[in-house]
Amino acid sequence: MTAEQTTARKRRVLISGASIAGPTLAFWLDRYGFDVTVVERAPTIRTGGYPIDVRGTAIDVIERMNLLPQVRAAHVESRMMTFVDAQGGIIGSVPIYEAIGSDVSRDVELPRGTLASLLYDATLGGAIDYRFNESIETLRDDGDGVDIRFTSGRQERYDIVVGADGMHSLTRRLVFGPEAQFTRFLGFSFNIFTLPNDRGLSHGGVFHAEPGKVAGLFAVKESDQLFAFLTFVADDASISGNRDPQEQIRRTRAAFAGMGWELPRLLDAMEEADDLYFDTVSQIKMPAWSSGRVALLGDAAYAPSFRSGQGTSLALVGAYVLAGELATHDDPTDAFNTYDRLMRPFVEANQALATDGHGEFFLPRTQQDIEARDRMLAEIAKNGMANLRGGGRPEAHAALQLPDYPLQPL
Repeated sequence: MTAEQTTARKRRVLISGASIAGPTLAFWLDRYGFDVTVVERAPTIRTGGYPIDVRGTAIDVIERMNLLPQVRAAHVESRMMTFVDAQGGIIGSVPIYEAIGSDVSRDVELPRGTLASLLYDATLGGAIDYRFNESIETLRDDGDGVDIRFTSGRQERYDIVVGADGMHSLTRRLVFGPEAQFTRFLGFSFNIFTLPNDRGLSHGGVFHAEPGKVAGLFAVKESDQLFAFLTFVADDASISGNRDPQEQIRRTRAAFAGMGWELPRLLDAMEEADDLYFDTVSQIKMPAWSSGRVALLGDAAYAPSFRSGQGTSLALVGAYVLAGELATHDDPTDAFNTYDRLMRPFVEANQALATDGHGEFFLPRTQQDIEARDRMLAEIAKNGMANLRGGGRPEAHAALQLPDYPLQPL
Protein backbone atom coordinates (compact mmCIF):
# COMPACT_ATOMS: atom_id res chain seq x y z
CA MET A 1 0.00 0.00 0.00
CA THR A 2 1.36 3.43 -0.91
CA ALA A 3 1.69 6.30 1.55
CA GLU A 4 -1.02 8.08 -0.39
CA GLN A 5 -3.41 5.16 0.05
CA THR A 6 -2.62 4.96 3.76
CA THR A 7 -3.40 8.65 4.13
CA ALA A 8 -6.65 8.29 2.16
CA ARG A 9 -7.84 5.43 4.33
CA LYS A 10 -7.61 7.59 7.44
CA ARG A 11 -9.53 10.57 6.11
CA ARG A 12 -13.00 11.24 7.48
CA VAL A 13 -15.60 12.56 5.04
CA LEU A 14 -19.04 13.93 5.89
CA ILE A 15 -21.62 13.89 3.08
CA SER A 16 -24.80 15.91 3.57
CA GLY A 17 -27.64 14.41 1.54
CA ALA A 18 -28.72 10.85 0.74
CA SER A 19 -30.57 11.20 -2.54
CA ILE A 20 -28.58 10.36 -5.71
CA ALA A 21 -25.24 12.17 -5.47
CA GLY A 22 -24.62 11.43 -1.78
CA PRO A 23 -24.89 7.61 -1.85
CA THR A 24 -22.95 7.46 -5.14
CA LEU A 25 -20.09 9.44 -3.62
CA ALA A 26 -20.26 7.31 -0.46
CA PHE A 27 -20.10 4.12 -2.56
CA TRP A 28 -16.82 5.14 -4.21
CA LEU A 29 -15.19 6.75 -1.17
CA ASP A 30 -15.91 3.67 0.92
CA ARG A 31 -14.16 1.50 -1.65
CA TYR A 32 -11.22 3.89 -1.70
CA GLY A 33 -10.83 3.43 2.05
CA PHE A 34 -12.30 6.65 3.43
CA ASP A 35 -14.22 6.84 6.70
CA VAL A 36 -17.62 8.00 5.39
CA THR A 37 -20.62 9.46 7.23
CA VAL A 38 -23.82 10.46 5.41
CA VAL A 39 -26.45 12.64 7.09
CA GLU A 40 -29.96 13.03 5.74
CA ARG A 41 -32.69 15.19 7.24
CA ALA A 42 -35.44 12.81 6.09
CA PRO A 43 -36.25 9.76 8.25
CA THR A 44 -35.23 7.32 5.51
CA ILE A 45 -34.30 7.07 1.84
CA ARG A 46 -37.02 8.79 -0.15
CA THR A 47 -38.56 6.11 -2.33
CA GLY A 48 -41.20 8.14 -4.16
CA GLY A 49 -40.83 10.51 -7.05
CA TYR A 50 -41.40 10.84 -10.77
CA PRO A 51 -39.30 9.16 -13.48
CA ILE A 52 -35.78 10.44 -14.11
CA ASP A 53 -33.27 9.77 -16.87
CA VAL A 54 -29.79 8.24 -16.74
CA ARG A 55 -27.96 9.02 -19.95
CA GLY A 56 -24.62 8.98 -21.66
CA THR A 57 -21.60 9.10 -19.36
CA ALA A 58 -23.81 8.45 -16.32
CA ILE A 59 -24.60 5.00 -17.69
CA ASP A 60 -20.85 4.31 -17.58
CA VAL A 61 -20.85 5.21 -13.87
CA ILE A 62 -23.76 2.85 -13.19
CA GLU A 63 -21.97 0.11 -15.09
CA ARG A 64 -18.77 0.59 -13.06
CA MET A 65 -20.86 0.26 -9.90
CA ASN A 66 -22.13 -3.13 -11.19
CA LEU A 67 -25.69 -1.78 -11.05
CA LEU A 68 -26.54 -1.68 -14.74
CA PRO A 69 -28.64 -4.90 -14.79
CA GLN A 70 -30.79 -3.67 -11.88
CA VAL A 71 -31.16 -0.21 -13.39
CA ARG A 72 -32.14 -1.63 -16.77
CA ALA A 73 -34.66 -3.93 -15.11
CA ALA A 74 -36.36 -0.84 -13.64
CA HIS A 75 -36.61 0.91 -17.05
CA VAL A 76 -40.15 2.28 -17.31
CA GLU A 77 -40.36 1.95 -21.09
CA SER A 78 -42.22 5.17 -21.78
CA ARG A 79 -43.47 5.30 -25.34
CA MET A 80 -45.48 8.26 -26.57
CA MET A 81 -45.98 11.90 -25.63
CA THR A 82 -49.32 13.11 -26.99
CA PHE A 83 -50.35 16.74 -27.35
CA VAL A 84 -54.02 17.72 -27.23
CA ASP A 85 -56.12 20.84 -27.75
CA ALA A 86 -58.53 22.45 -25.29
CA GLN A 87 -61.25 19.92 -26.17
CA GLY A 88 -58.93 16.94 -25.80
CA GLY A 89 -58.51 16.42 -29.53
CA ILE A 90 -55.14 14.97 -30.52
CA ILE A 91 -52.77 17.43 -32.23
CA GLY A 92 -49.91 14.98 -32.58
CA SER A 93 -47.62 12.54 -30.83
CA VAL A 94 -43.87 11.91 -30.56
CA PRO A 95 -41.86 8.94 -29.26
CA ILE A 96 -40.60 10.12 -25.88
CA TYR A 97 -36.97 8.99 -25.97
CA GLU A 98 -36.33 10.31 -29.44
CA ALA A 99 -38.00 13.60 -28.51
CA ILE A 100 -35.72 14.23 -25.53
CA GLY A 101 -32.54 13.24 -27.36
CA SER A 102 -31.92 9.92 -25.60
CA ASP A 103 -29.96 7.01 -27.03
CA VAL A 104 -32.79 4.46 -27.05
CA SER A 105 -30.35 1.55 -27.14
CA ARG A 106 -28.46 2.66 -24.03
CA ASP A 107 -30.14 5.32 -21.87
CA VAL A 108 -32.56 4.42 -19.08
CA GLU A 109 -35.60 6.06 -17.49
CA LEU A 110 -36.65 4.80 -14.07
CA PRO A 111 -38.48 6.07 -10.99
CA ARG A 112 -36.30 8.39 -8.97
CA GLY A 113 -36.99 6.49 -5.76
CA THR A 114 -35.99 3.20 -7.38
CA LEU A 115 -32.59 4.58 -8.35
CA ALA A 116 -32.11 6.12 -4.90
CA SER A 117 -32.88 2.77 -3.28
CA LEU A 118 -30.52 0.87 -5.60
CA LEU A 119 -27.69 3.28 -4.84
CA TYR A 120 -28.34 3.14 -1.10
CA ASP A 121 -28.53 -0.65 -1.07
CA ALA A 122 -25.23 -0.83 -2.97
CA THR A 123 -23.51 0.96 -0.07
CA LEU A 124 -24.85 -1.23 2.73
CA GLY A 125 -22.10 -3.81 2.46
CA GLY A 126 -19.46 -1.23 3.35
CA ALA A 127 -18.61 0.70 6.48
CA ILE A 128 -20.66 3.81 5.72
CA ASP A 129 -22.39 5.44 8.69
CA TYR A 130 -25.85 6.70 7.66
CA ARG A 131 -27.63 9.05 10.04
CA PHE A 132 -31.21 9.88 9.18
CA ASN A 133 -33.25 12.65 10.83
CA GLU A 134 -29.97 14.56 11.05
CA SER A 135 -28.45 17.59 9.35
CA ILE A 136 -25.69 20.15 9.74
CA GLU A 137 -26.43 23.10 12.02
CA THR A 138 -23.08 24.88 12.03
CA LEU A 139 -19.84 24.39 10.10
CA ARG A 140 -16.37 25.78 10.85
CA ASP A 141 -13.41 25.11 8.56
CA ASP A 142 -10.11 26.03 10.24
CA GLY A 143 -7.92 24.86 7.36
CA ASP A 144 -6.85 21.63 9.03
CA GLY A 145 -10.34 20.16 9.41
CA VAL A 146 -14.02 21.01 9.63
CA ASP A 147 -15.91 21.17 12.93
CA ILE A 148 -19.59 20.28 12.61
CA ARG A 149 -22.41 20.74 15.05
CA PHE A 150 -25.47 18.73 14.04
CA THR A 151 -29.11 19.55 14.74
CA SER A 152 -29.12 16.65 17.21
CA GLY A 153 -26.49 18.48 19.27
CA ARG A 154 -23.74 16.06 18.32
CA GLN A 155 -20.35 17.63 17.51
CA GLU A 156 -17.67 16.03 15.33
CA ARG A 157 -14.65 16.90 13.22
CA TYR A 158 -14.04 15.83 9.63
CA ASP A 159 -11.24 16.14 7.13
CA ILE A 160 -13.61 16.85 4.24
CA VAL A 161 -17.27 17.88 3.96
CA VAL A 162 -19.35 17.49 0.80
CA GLY A 163 -22.74 19.13 0.30
CA ALA A 164 -24.91 16.86 -1.82
CA ASP A 165 -28.08 18.33 -0.37
CA GLY A 166 -29.90 19.56 -3.44
CA MET A 167 -30.70 22.80 -5.18
CA HIS A 168 -31.63 24.55 -1.93
CA SER A 169 -28.45 23.32 -0.25
CA LEU A 170 -27.93 24.25 3.39
CA THR A 171 -24.23 23.38 3.07
CA ARG A 172 -23.89 25.88 0.24
CA ARG A 173 -25.60 28.59 2.26
CA LEU A 174 -23.40 28.00 5.30
CA VAL A 175 -20.16 28.14 3.29
CA PHE A 176 -20.86 30.33 0.26
CA GLY A 177 -23.74 32.56 1.36
CA PRO A 178 -27.36 33.14 0.23
CA GLU A 179 -28.77 31.02 -2.59
CA ALA A 180 -30.05 33.94 -4.68
CA GLN A 181 -26.56 34.89 -5.89
CA PHE A 182 -26.15 31.48 -7.56
CA THR A 183 -29.68 30.95 -8.91
CA ARG A 184 -30.43 31.44 -12.58
CA PHE A 185 -34.20 31.64 -12.88
CA LEU A 186 -35.52 30.26 -16.20
CA GLY A 187 -38.93 31.91 -15.98
CA PHE A 188 -41.25 29.08 -14.91
CA SER A 189 -42.81 27.64 -11.78
CA PHE A 190 -43.87 24.00 -11.67
CA ASN A 191 -46.08 21.70 -9.62
CA ILE A 192 -45.97 17.89 -9.45
CA PHE A 193 -48.47 15.67 -7.65
CA THR A 194 -50.25 12.35 -8.07
CA LEU A 195 -53.87 11.39 -8.67
CA PRO A 196 -55.69 8.15 -9.53
CA ASN A 197 -55.23 6.79 -13.04
CA ASP A 198 -58.88 6.68 -14.07
CA ARG A 199 -58.07 7.45 -17.71
CA GLY A 200 -56.37 4.17 -18.55
CA LEU A 201 -53.11 5.90 -19.49
CA SER A 202 -49.98 3.75 -19.71
CA HIS A 203 -46.33 4.08 -20.76
CA GLY A 204 -46.49 7.79 -21.54
CA GLY A 205 -48.24 11.09 -21.17
CA VAL A 206 -50.71 13.57 -22.56
CA PHE A 207 -50.16 17.34 -22.50
CA HIS A 208 -52.08 20.51 -23.22
CA ALA A 209 -50.45 23.91 -23.62
CA GLU A 210 -51.56 27.49 -23.92
CA PRO A 211 -49.13 30.41 -24.10
CA GLY A 212 -46.99 30.38 -20.98
CA LYS A 213 -48.61 27.35 -19.34
CA VAL A 214 -48.55 23.58 -19.76
CA ALA A 215 -50.60 20.87 -18.05
CA GLY A 216 -49.79 17.20 -18.36
CA LEU A 217 -50.57 13.72 -17.09
CA PHE A 218 -47.95 10.99 -17.17
CA ALA A 219 -48.27 7.25 -16.50
CA VAL A 220 -45.33 5.07 -15.47
CA LYS A 221 -45.92 1.74 -17.18
CA GLU A 222 -49.45 0.66 -16.19
CA SER A 223 -49.52 2.27 -12.75
CA ASP A 224 -52.81 2.98 -11.03
CA GLN A 225 -51.48 6.48 -10.31
CA LEU A 226 -50.73 9.38 -12.63
CA PHE A 227 -48.19 12.13 -12.20
CA ALA A 228 -49.72 15.52 -12.92
CA PHE A 229 -47.58 18.46 -14.03
CA LEU A 230 -48.70 22.10 -13.99
CA THR A 231 -46.04 24.50 -15.25
CA PHE A 232 -46.50 28.21 -15.89
CA VAL A 233 -44.55 31.37 -16.61
CA ALA A 234 -43.69 33.18 -13.40
CA ASP A 235 -42.52 36.75 -13.07
CA ASP A 236 -39.99 36.17 -10.31
CA ALA A 237 -37.91 33.47 -8.64
CA SER A 238 -39.52 33.80 -5.20
CA ILE A 239 -41.37 30.47 -5.45
CA SER A 240 -39.37 27.66 -3.93
CA GLY A 241 -39.80 24.37 -2.16
CA ASN A 242 -40.01 26.31 1.11
CA ARG A 243 -42.89 28.54 0.09
CA ASP A 244 -46.34 28.26 1.66
CA PRO A 245 -48.25 25.56 -0.30
CA GLN A 246 -51.50 27.49 -0.08
CA GLU A 247 -49.86 30.51 -1.71
CA GLN A 248 -48.50 28.27 -4.47
CA ILE A 249 -51.95 26.74 -5.01
CA ARG A 250 -53.48 30.23 -5.21
CA ARG A 251 -50.89 31.37 -7.76
CA THR A 252 -51.31 28.21 -9.82
CA ARG A 253 -55.10 28.53 -9.88
CA ALA A 254 -54.75 32.14 -11.02
CA ALA A 255 -52.30 31.17 -13.76
CA PHE A 256 -54.54 28.40 -15.15
CA ALA A 257 -57.90 30.12 -14.70
CA GLY A 258 -60.13 29.60 -17.73
CA MET A 259 -57.85 27.06 -19.38
CA GLY A 260 -59.51 24.19 -21.21
CA TRP A 261 -58.92 20.44 -21.34
CA GLU A 262 -58.96 18.86 -17.83
CA LEU A 263 -57.71 21.86 -15.88
CA PRO A 264 -60.66 22.20 -13.47
CA ARG A 265 -60.19 18.58 -12.42
CA LEU A 266 -56.40 18.90 -12.15
CA LEU A 267 -56.55 22.07 -10.09
CA ASP A 268 -58.93 20.40 -7.63
CA ALA A 269 -56.67 17.34 -7.46
CA MET A 270 -53.66 19.56 -6.78
CA GLU A 271 -55.42 21.14 -3.83
CA GLU A 272 -56.31 17.73 -2.38
CA ALA A 273 -52.92 16.08 -3.02
CA ASP A 274 -50.81 15.10 -0.02
CA ASP A 275 -47.63 14.89 -2.13
CA LEU A 276 -47.63 18.27 -3.90
CA TYR A 277 -44.10 19.36 -4.76
CA PHE A 278 -43.42 22.75 -6.31
CA ASP A 279 -40.48 24.97 -7.13
CA THR A 280 -39.09 27.29 -9.77
CA VAL A 281 -37.45 26.09 -12.96
CA SER A 282 -33.97 27.33 -12.16
CA GLN A 283 -30.31 26.45 -12.43
CA ILE A 284 -27.44 26.80 -9.98
CA LYS A 285 -24.34 28.45 -11.44
CA MET A 286 -21.27 28.99 -9.29
CA PRO A 287 -17.77 30.27 -10.13
CA ALA A 288 -16.30 27.63 -7.79
CA TRP A 289 -17.75 24.47 -6.24
CA SER A 290 -15.40 24.33 -3.27
CA SER A 291 -13.98 26.44 -0.49
CA GLY A 292 -11.22 25.14 1.77
CA ARG A 293 -12.15 21.62 2.84
CA VAL A 294 -15.79 21.85 1.71
CA ALA A 295 -17.10 20.98 -1.74
CA LEU A 296 -20.51 20.83 -3.40
CA LEU A 297 -21.87 18.07 -5.61
CA GLY A 298 -24.87 17.52 -7.87
CA ASP A 299 -27.75 20.01 -7.75
CA ALA A 300 -26.13 21.83 -4.82
CA ALA A 301 -23.29 22.84 -7.15
CA TYR A 302 -24.73 22.81 -10.67
CA ALA A 303 -28.44 22.04 -10.88
CA PRO A 304 -29.28 22.10 -14.60
CA SER A 305 -33.12 22.23 -14.12
CA PHE A 306 -35.56 19.59 -15.31
CA ARG A 307 -35.66 21.28 -18.73
CA SER A 308 -32.26 19.70 -19.39
CA GLY A 309 -33.24 16.25 -18.10
CA GLN A 310 -29.66 15.87 -16.87
CA GLY A 311 -29.75 16.53 -13.13
CA THR A 312 -29.46 12.87 -12.16
CA SER A 313 -26.75 12.15 -14.72
CA LEU A 314 -24.64 15.11 -13.60
CA ALA A 315 -24.95 13.96 -9.99
CA LEU A 316 -23.78 10.44 -10.83
CA VAL A 317 -20.84 11.55 -12.94
CA GLY A 318 -19.82 14.29 -10.52
CA ALA A 319 -19.80 11.84 -7.60
CA TYR A 320 -17.59 9.40 -9.48
CA VAL A 321 -15.10 12.10 -10.49
CA LEU A 322 -15.00 13.77 -7.06
CA ALA A 323 -14.38 10.45 -5.29
CA GLY A 324 -11.60 9.53 -7.72
CA GLU A 325 -9.87 12.88 -7.31
CA LEU A 326 -10.06 12.73 -3.51
CA ALA A 327 -8.59 9.23 -3.65
CA THR A 328 -5.64 10.33 -5.79
CA HIS A 329 -4.78 13.60 -4.02
CA ASP A 330 -3.57 14.07 -0.45
CA ASP A 331 -4.59 17.74 -0.48
CA PRO A 332 -8.37 18.15 -0.87
CA THR A 333 -7.84 21.53 -2.53
CA ASP A 334 -5.95 19.83 -5.35
CA ALA A 335 -8.70 17.22 -5.63
CA PHE A 336 -11.43 19.86 -5.73
CA ASN A 337 -9.59 21.89 -8.36
CA THR A 338 -9.20 18.89 -10.66
CA TYR A 339 -12.83 17.87 -10.07
CA ASP A 340 -13.85 21.38 -11.18
CA ARG A 341 -11.55 21.32 -14.22
CA LEU A 342 -12.82 17.95 -15.43
CA MET A 343 -16.51 18.48 -14.69
CA ARG A 344 -17.12 22.11 -15.60
CA PRO A 345 -17.18 21.75 -19.44
CA PHE A 346 -19.49 18.74 -19.08
CA VAL A 347 -21.75 20.61 -16.67
CA GLU A 348 -21.93 23.69 -18.86
CA ALA A 349 -22.75 21.65 -21.98
CA ASN A 350 -25.62 19.93 -20.19
CA GLN A 351 -26.93 23.07 -18.50
CA ALA A 352 -27.10 24.61 -21.97
CA LEU A 353 -29.65 21.97 -22.98
CA ALA A 354 -32.22 23.82 -20.85
CA THR A 355 -31.76 27.11 -22.65
CA ASP A 356 -30.81 26.23 -26.24
CA GLY A 357 -34.22 27.11 -27.71
CA HIS A 358 -35.61 23.59 -28.09
CA GLY A 359 -37.41 23.81 -24.75
CA GLU A 360 -40.19 25.86 -26.34
CA PHE A 361 -41.42 22.64 -27.94
CA PHE A 362 -42.35 21.36 -24.47
CA LEU A 363 -42.86 24.63 -22.58
CA PRO A 364 -44.11 27.14 -25.15
CA ARG A 365 -44.11 30.74 -23.94
CA THR A 366 -46.07 32.29 -26.80
CA GLN A 367 -48.76 31.45 -29.33
CA GLN A 368 -46.04 31.50 -31.97
CA ASP A 369 -44.20 28.77 -30.04
CA ILE A 370 -47.36 26.66 -29.98
CA GLU A 371 -47.93 27.12 -33.70
CA ALA A 372 -44.30 26.17 -34.41
CA ARG A 373 -44.71 23.06 -32.26
CA ASP A 374 -47.89 22.07 -34.09
CA ARG A 375 -46.18 22.46 -37.45
CA MET A 376 -43.39 20.23 -36.21
CA LEU A 377 -45.88 17.64 -34.98
CA ALA A 378 -47.52 17.64 -38.42
CA GLU A 379 -44.11 17.17 -40.04
CA ILE A 380 -43.34 14.28 -37.68
CA ALA A 381 -46.65 12.64 -38.52
CA LYS A 382 -45.78 12.92 -42.21
CA ASN A 383 -42.04 12.19 -42.28
CA GLY A 384 -41.07 10.75 -38.89
CA MET A 385 -38.63 12.08 -36.31
CA ALA A 386 -35.86 13.28 -38.60
CA ASN A 387 -36.66 16.95 -38.06
CA LEU A 388 -37.18 16.87 -34.27
CA ARG A 389 -34.32 17.39 -31.86
CA GLY A 390 -36.42 18.22 -28.82
CA GLY A 391 -33.75 17.24 -26.31
CA GLY A 392 -31.22 19.72 -27.65
CA ARG A 393 -27.77 18.31 -28.33
CA PRO A 394 -27.72 14.67 -27.20
CA GLU A 395 -23.94 14.53 -27.64
CA ALA A 396 -23.71 16.62 -24.46
CA HIS A 397 -24.96 13.59 -22.51
CA ALA A 398 -21.73 11.72 -23.31
CA ALA A 399 -19.33 14.65 -23.62
CA LEU A 400 -17.09 13.44 -20.77
CA GLN A 401 -15.09 10.22 -20.87
CA LEU A 402 -14.75 8.81 -17.37
CA PRO A 403 -11.19 8.81 -15.99
CA ASP A 404 -9.71 5.46 -14.96
CA TYR A 405 -8.35 6.22 -11.52
CA PRO A 406 -5.26 4.32 -10.32
CA LEU A 407 -7.12 3.13 -7.24
CA GLN A 408 -10.06 1.79 -9.25
CA PRO A 409 -11.36 -0.99 -6.98
CA LEU A 410 -13.86 -2.77 -9.21
